[in-house]
Amino acid sequence: MHFDVITIFPEMIRSVTEFGVTGRAVGKSLLQVQCWNPRDYSEGDYRAVDDRPYGGGPGMVMMAKPLAGAINAIREDAGCKPPLIYLSPQGKLLDQRIVEELSGHRRLILLAGRYEGIDERIVDEYVDREYSIGNYVVSGGELAAMVIIDAVARQLPGVLGNDESASRESFVEGLLDCPHYSRPEAFEGAKTPDVLLSGNHEAIRRWRLKQSLGRTWLRRPELLSRVEMDAERYALLNDFIDEHEQEQKNDEPDTGT
Repeated sequence: MHFDVITIFPEMIRSVTEFGVTGRAVGKSLLQVQCWNPRDYSEGDYRAVDDRPYGGGPGMVMMAKPLAGAINAIREDAGCKPPLIYLSPQGKLLDQRIVEELSGHRRLILLAGRYEGIDERIVDEYVDREYSIGNYVVSGGELAAMVIIDAVARQLPGVLGNDESASRESFVEGLLDCPHYSRPEAFEGAKTPDVLLSGNHEAIRRWRLKQSLGRTWLRRPELLSRVEMDAERYALLNDFIDEHEQEQKNDEPDTGT
């Protein structure tokens, strides 16, 4: 997997390749990340990449020529036209399904915008997709590019220590992940659920699925409409809801006199 990142802050992008899962993927030569600075394709002594917007208004806009120069240089290096993704607040919201689809590509270009955005002619002529990582504002597309690189790296075979890890994480099946426990069995009065200590793998599987369903219902209920539900899942979710409602009743203060 090869990422080409167009950015005026290549140091930010390189940092994600030095640590954790992404650093491991790079170390194993399963992932390559190459930065392309549009300043290298800018004209003039100041290597400017931005200018004031036509029509007036606040802020600056990244100019078309330096960006086009970087894109064409990448295409020449690749010998093809890899899909170009623009990280933009106007893009489609990134989710796990998109991440999994992106991991099937051999090479992708990520364009990290800055300032008020990029010249619209680049979007019209070069950009294949636009993705956003959330409904909030950050200072530039580099953070979004780093999120995509990390998320995709986790999908590559051989990157994670346990190949089952990626398939059990939150959002993989549209559900939030279940709770996890490790040593010691008891901590500050809180005990590990008995089922996890039982050695009964089927009971453990059902408990984890029930907790995933329940957590999704509690915290991200909108996700359930996109989850495939069978008889087992409906039964486990209903059990969780019944137990949760009973706990809520038990926690209600006694107002009797």
